[in-house]
Amino acid sequence: MEYRLLGRTGEKIPAIGMGTWRIGSYNTAEERAAQVRALQKGVELGMNFIDTAEIYASGRSEEVVGEAVRGTRDKVLIASKVAPGHLHHDDVIRACQASLRRLGTGHIDLYQVHWPDSSVPIKETMSAMEELVKAGSIRHIGVSNFSVKETDDARAALAKSEIVSNQVEYSLSNRYVEPDILPYCRKEKLTLIAYSPLARGRVADTIPQALLRKYNMTPAQMMLNWVTRDEQVVAIPKAADIGHLEENAASVSTKLAPADYGLLEKS
Repeated sequence: MEYRLLGRTGEKIPAIGMGTWRIGSYNTAEERAAQVRALQKGVELGMNFIDTAEIYASGRSEEVVGEAVRGTRDKVLIASKVAPGHLHHDDVIRACQASLRRLGTGHIDLYQVHWPDSSVPIKETMSAMEELVKAGSIRHIGVSNFSVKETDDARAALAKSEIVSNQVEYSLSNRYVEPDILPYCRKEKLTLIAYSPLARGRVADTIPQALLRKYNMTPAQMMLNWVTRDEQVVAIPKAADIGHLEENAASVSTKLAPADYGLLEKS
């Protein structure tokens, strides 16, 4: 697994982590146990960055993540997100405390604002985030689905801490971040965390077979390799199937030639 710096922190995270949207949605104990095993397998494969959120499966995603990392917590970087309806100061504090209980941990490594809410002053939200850092409840602050201006405003609202990341949708079929958000992240040394990097499978069939044969990759591996070609980007594909996790973990073992990345972009 290739590791990259998280913002300006000096801390290293894997180029391929694990997303947990829909994890926590289960009907039986067996289904829950399978989700726990999948996350544990991902950590074994080097994907020790797990992203979750308080709204995923109404909090059950965090519970599953907490169970999966029990006994290996110090080896895993956990990211979670505060919901857009909880961005007032006291709501942020309460939301974080509830997430900590569900995760069964004393701290969250990366706590992110899930979506911006213009009706709540960003300074109020960031004040609460800095209090959480000071209390040791969270280690790093991130944002999600923020524009460049919204990110700038969030950074300016912080007194002592820094924004280390922006989590946004990014894939071969959704490249809206490339004109401004990605260059901004490069310039300011913020990590771009790409969610839905496999585009929910929509473009896999368009990848040239000759490229797949040349690099001995599956379509999913090539899509992940492409989206993480920039050192400022890490990806968090969904982590629910052990076979897919093994496939994902091997996706960054080699770099494509620049011309081949160009071919992919035209596919």
